[in-house]
Amino acid sequence: MAQGGGSASATRPGKRERLVSAARELVYFKGIAGTSLADIANAADVPVGNVYYYFKTKNEIVGAVVRTYEDQLQTLVSEVERRHQSPEARLEAFVAVLVEHAVAATERYGTQYGCPYGTLSSELAMRAEGPDPLAATLMRIQLDWTEQQFRAMGRADARDLAIELLAAYQGAAVLTSTLGDAELLTRRGQRLQQWIDELAVGRPAR
Repeated sequence: MAQGGGSASATRPGKRERLVSAARELVYFKGIAGTSLADIANAADVPVGNVYYYFKTKNEIVGAVVRTYEDQLQTLVSEVERRHQSPEARLEAFVAVLVEHAVAATERYGTQYGCPYGTLSSELAMRAEGPDPLAATLMRIQLDWTEQQFRAMGRADARDLAIELLAAYQGAAVLTSTLGDAELLTRRGQRLQQWIDELAVGRPAR
């Protein structure tokens, strides 16, 4: 980043963005407990002392990481809604995008790290100081949106179906990670889309 000629207000957003981006990647690879503010500063190429201008504690930067995932999910569902009119098409597209993102991550980083949403949510729920209120945030965004789509399909059991869909996807992500089988998630995604089709035409859910 250029140092000369720019104002402090112009450079601060760049530093903050780099810190959050570095934290997001390190937390994905090393977990919250395994990531220090010094690690984040080093990866972001920001002096450690400068970190405290933007984030007073590691919890604050973890909160910023969660918000980047929130924004990503909100953008994802907005794009799905824009491209698809029927709730079943939206659900199938949502599954496809989740799988696509996860497969891209496994191709780049390997299968061992799992779904970033699920991995981060699980760690936040199991922190030594007690469950973090942010733990449910990313899961709730997905559950609430998928419930809305199932309800639009006329399903009285929309919440249960939303839980079933997300549990199936997250379970497949865990199996992909533990078994090292990158194709497993793709296959399970296809089965979930088939399941949504069956619900849409009124066949009993498997």
